[in-house]
Order: sequence, then structure tokens, then C-alpha cells
Amino acid sequence: MRKLLFLVIIGVAGFAALTQYRRDAVDVRDRSGLVVADDSALTRALENRAGGVQVEGHGTITKLLPDDDKGSRHQRFILKLQSGETLLVAHNIDIAPRIGSLRAGDEVSFNGVYEWNSKGGVIHWTHRDPAGRHAAGWLRHGGRIYQ
Repeated sequence: MRKLLFLVIIGVAGFAALTQYRRDAVDVRDRSGLVVADDSALTRALENRAGGVQVEGHGTITKLLPDDDKGSRHQRFILKLQSGETLLVAHNIDIAPRIGSLRAGDEVSFNGVYEWNSKGGVIHWTHRDPAGRHAAGWLRHGGRIYQ
């Protein structure tokens, strides 16, 4: 009887964990039916001033910045999220292709690592890991994925 009760408890806990995972990972579709990033993990990271968190989201470019050429080169721009928060995106162009057609007002979806700072935060690791030790990130602009 105890073994059966134990198995039921384990089953319920596993089901609850899987349900939560699926809720966090579910695709979000815009009115056109295109999949857009689910930003629930990003919202939690912003609220908790977290760092080192793999997140997805989307926003509108408010400002293009000069490339950072110190060390690994990064294409940089500021995104405004639907919540009103702003983020710096630092996209490593030594590993991933540059997005050549970016303009203020463009929509960009992203998957990368969020690091909190007093200005809102930074998204980096928007590319694959050549060593294969880190989850691959990406940027999506104009129907194309850059990673």
C-alpha cells in the first residue's frame, strides 16, 4: 500500500512539473499565425533582477548603437519591450551573421541570456555555441533567424 501511495505521489508531482514546463514553453502566436517568442521567463528575470537566465522575447528597436569592437565584435541595439522596459542586445558577429537591414522601429524576436543592470539589462548569447556547451540563442528579424 505504501509503495502504491509513493508511486501515485511521484506520478502527480511529475505531471505537475511537466504541465508547468509545457506552459512555460508553449508557442505564442500573433494575429498572423506566426510564432513569436514567449517572454514569461524574461518577465520573471526582469522582476527578480536576475542574471544568467536563458530567455525569449520580442521588442521594437528604438536605437541602433555602434558595434563593440573590443574583444569579440558585437552588433548592438536597444529594444523596447511591450512592457515598456528597454534592453541592450549584444549580438556576437564573430560567431553569428550580422543583421544588415536593421532600422529603428523594426521588430526583433530573441532567444539569449539575460543579465540584469540598472538600465534594464542586456541580452547576449544570441548565437550558437561553437563548443556545444551552451544553449544556442538566436535573433529573428524580417522572417530570418540569425545565430
